[in-house]
Amino acid sequence: MSPALLFWIVTAVVLVAVELHSIAFFALFGAAGAAAAAVVALISPDAIALQIVVAIAVGIVGILLVRPYVSKAFAQRGPDQRIGGVHGGLISSRGITLDVVGSDLAAGHVRILGENWLAVAATDGPIPPETSVIVIAVTGTTLTVRPTSTTEFS
Repeated sequence: MSPALLFWIVTAVVLVAVELHSIAFFALFGAAGAAAAAVVALISPDAIALQIVVAIAVGIVGILLVRPYVSKAFAQRGPDQRIGGVHGGLISSRGITLDVVGSDLAAGHVRILGENWLAVAATDGPIPPETSVIVIAVTGTTLTVRPTSTTEFS
């Protein structure tokens, strides 16, 4: 295996891992570009300039042409429920705690838009199960939530 091929494969794997952590749909297209460059490296290991051009071109095309459609598909989640974007778009969404949600060391789970999410409490104390909450921050795939009051829904 050529060093260039190994480089592009490792780059693609690292970028997929970054994407899985952030879900912003940028690193995914960088990974696709690295995978395309790996194919070029497999065919022509010495064509480093061509590999770089292919990686950049595939990444840019993906971000410009495909990402808007992926973002739209990710943003619409069920009837009359809208998420305002990809990363961090869950802020201000309302859900319900499934178990006790505490601090970073005692994270729990919330159900929002039909999906279960890892969550930590923004309050000093834990939030009990079956409590209505609102998302105030997103860190990676963990939501920071606080209880809602009944007056917020009117």
